[in-house]
Amino acid sequence: MSTIETGKVHERRALRFENFAGVRRDLDALHAGISAGTFRTSGNWSAAQVFNHLAAFMEYPFDGYPPEIARPPWFIRFLSKFMRRRMCFGRMPSGVKIPRVNGGTVGFEDSPVDAAEARLRAAIDRLDREAPTRPSPLFGPMSHEEWKGLNLRHCELHLSFVHPK
Repeated sequence: MSTIETGKVHERRALRFENFAGVRRDLDALHAGISAGTFRTSGNWSAAQVFNHLAAFMEYPFDGYPPEIARPPWFIRFLSKFMRRRMCFGRMPSGVKIPRVNGGTVGFEDSPVDAAEARLRAAIDRLDREAPTRPSPLFGPMSHEEWKGLNLRHCELHLSFVHPK
């Protein structure tokens, strides 16, 4: 199976989440599409892989980062200082791969979609109510609002590839 260069995918949903209630509403619509068998994806991952990836990146600042991403190369850490505000409150670019990480990222394992959705909802609830305890490997210590913003942007990016109908 060939992979799609996701940075060039034009068939994506335009999403903007102001808070996690918006993400939950979108997950409700996706759940209905998945249940009805009308959903589809326009990227390389299944809906379960998208949900697991988003959940994993919400869990890491609480539970610890996998070694592959715990210490990014110095030049990535340096450049990220200039992108922090954009990544938390602007738009995340698609098609970005983490250097020296097999597959370009982590946390996108496949599983039953219902389990992945439940994991994502639990991660959202946790991040919505409490601030992470570990600093970001890219941005260092972050406020709760920055963590929320970063993860809302991450949800916009990846959920844009999952279509309810």
